[in-house]
Amino acid sequence: MNAPAHAPLEPLQGSARLWGTIALSAATFMNVLDSSIANVSLPAIAGDLGVSPNQGTWVVTSFGVANAIAVPLTGWLSQRFGQVRLFTMSVFLFVLASLLCGLAPNMTTLIGMRALQGFVAGPMMPLAQTLLLSSYPPAMAGLAMALWAMTTLVAPVMGPLLGGWITDQMHWGWIFYINVPVGLIAALITWTIFKKRETQRQKLPIDTVGLTLLVLAVGCLQIMLDRGKELDWFHSSEIIALGLVALIGGAFFVVWELTDKHPVVDLKLLKLHNFRIGSICLAIAYSLFIGNLVLLPLWLQQFMGYTSTQAGMLLAPVGLFAIILSPLVGKNIQKSDPRVLATFAFIMFSVVLFMRAHFNTQADFATIMLPTIVQGIAVAFFFIPLSTITLNGIPPHLMASASGLSNFMRIVGGAFGTSITITLWQDRAAVHHAELTELLTRSNQAANSALAGFGSMGMSQEQGLASINRMVDQQAFMLASNDIFTGSALIFLILIPMIWFAKPVTYQKP
Repeated sequence: MNAPAHAPLEPLQGSARLWGTIALSAATFMNVLDSSIANVSLPAIAGDLGVSPNQGTWVVTSFGVANAIAVPLTGWLSQRFGQVRLFTMSVFLFVLASLLCGLAPNMTTLIGMRALQGFVAGPMMPLAQTLLLSSYPPAMAGLAMALWAMTTLVAPVMGPLLGGWITDQMHWGWIFYINVPVGLIAALITWTIFKKRETQRQKLPIDTVGLTLLVLAVGCLQIMLDRGKELDWFHSSEIIALGLVALIGGAFFVVWELTDKHPVVDLKLLKLHNFRIGSICLAIAYSLFIGNLVLLPLWLQQFMGYTSTQAGMLLAPVGLFAIILSPLVGKNIQKSDPRVLATFAFIMFSVVLFMRAHFNTQADFATIMLPTIVQGIAVAFFFIPLSTITLNGIPPHLMASASGLSNFMRIVGGAFGTSITITLWQDRAAVHHAELTELLTRSNQAANSALAGFGSMGMSQEQGLASINRMVDQQAFMLASNDIFTGSALIFLILIPMIWFAKPVTYQKP
């Protein structure tokens, strides 16, 4: 007979816990990796499929939005199918969707398959977190969270490195094909170890109204953010319509979920003080983290002449310190105040972003690499303390729902952060481009010297002006990047007092 959903399970022991941890971590790593592995590959994918790099960002955001919609369904689905069965099924479907992504013949199909991939991946992360916590005794919960956080935070950083190397050396489709063996092995090991720990199933009615409102609100808001730049924002009737549907749908969704007997998203969890504070801080911080993670390789490849592999190499060192420090943070989390650790992480993120805000077009590889190395320290102290604050005191039978809602807010933050960052980057670049071109008058000695230099190289005046325009573009997008880095740094500093609204965390004694 399956164990009741509300009865705490005995921790796993020995090799079962080891292999269970490896399988759950591998599945989580594969899932999170796919949220970022396409970042440095966007120019190659867009070029191969005949669309602009900016349109190619839909490859990232379609995954994020579909994932965000599916994540909060975890609580309901796990009660309907059982946590272990649902997790294993999600991994298998993720493998199938990955295969279809690699085989996509055009951008429309790829975006559709990425959305499918994101949707079926929804329950994987919260259930991996839930199953992992049930595998360890309460006194080792911090270590369990550290192991989970390592995969969650290292994967977005390793994604660009792996994606860049694959794109440069092979066809971009292999960034999706590599999921097939990893996913199949992870699903097999998980089912073998956890099938006897299946939770009790209940045939609860599906909240179709809540689910429909969730899809409308999140989907329309994301499309509005992605399409706004192309359609001149609220000068477009399409953007206005999308904004109204998102606003009204979101308002009805909140009211409905708070009053429905079997809500698809248990928003009542937000009444828990630490859960509310932790989830909000995590969502905002993660949106900044992912937004800048997408921006940096785009700038390097489009305006600094870096290849996909080189851009990925510049992001890889973030994972180095995260791998080294995360287990230490998790092992000692009970000896510290998580609010202090989160504060340290936010300060380090701000330092990193302020360093990047002083980049210029002459910045060499080492200059760009240094902040990335420092960022690894911030990453190690970021996720574990915030997750500890968020999930502290949650009853076992609500853990899947709480983890699902927290991950939903984080993933939505990441998807929106990507769209908002790219939009602001382009807008600020347009402003800087206009300011710089105002200086290029006929009496400007530097401009005339540059034109004369291009003329001596055999270029016509039109070709010379085009070359100058490319130089202005490079400077404009560099200045726009600096604006984004500075703004992100300031928001991280603003988050510091917010985290101190959380109450001190209480730990269960061994």
